[in-house]
Amino acid sequence: MESRVKLFGHPVHQMLIVFPLGLLATSVVFDIIRLASGAEYAATVAYALIAAGIVGGLLAAPFGLIDWIAIPSGTRAKRIGGFHGGGNVIVLALFAISLWLRSGLVQQPPTLALVLSFGGAALAVVTGWLGGELVDRLGIGISANAHPDAPSSLHDAADDHRPARPRSA
Repeated sequence: MESRVKLFGHPVHQMLIVFPLGLLATSVVFDIIRLASGAEYAATVAYALIAAGIVGGLLAAPFGLIDWIAIPSGTRAKRIGGFHGGGNVIVLALFAISLWLRSGLVQQPPTLALVLSFGGAALAVVTGWLGGELVDRLGIGISANAHPDAPSSLHDAADDHRPARPRSA
């Protein structure tokens, strides 16, 4: 099933999700640096990364929702997509609360803020795997014409109407 929203032939959601995943995961790395070394700069970096990651997640979410709405009801993909999207809403909420708890205490984040970030990161591992399951196993967001010799996604759109080449085993 192809993505409903594309840019230059590629699914927008799949392009955008790398930013919040990377930013939020890296914030946890800087929180660990802060805990291990006491370096206050690391807490400041974590704070900024969380803020940027939340913005990135909010930008990616509508495109994922549009694609999820297009998945046929009653399918495994619809259920997995629901868990993926719902889980990511929780991930963003956990990091948003962590960010709020850090306000005014950026260099000395409270323990609860750290617990929420670590929990959000752990849940993001699961929701990221579910997203991979949607794409790699269930074919969500994959062009019907995908194959090892497919033309560039920048090719003439009229070529999209040619029959799909069967995938080899």
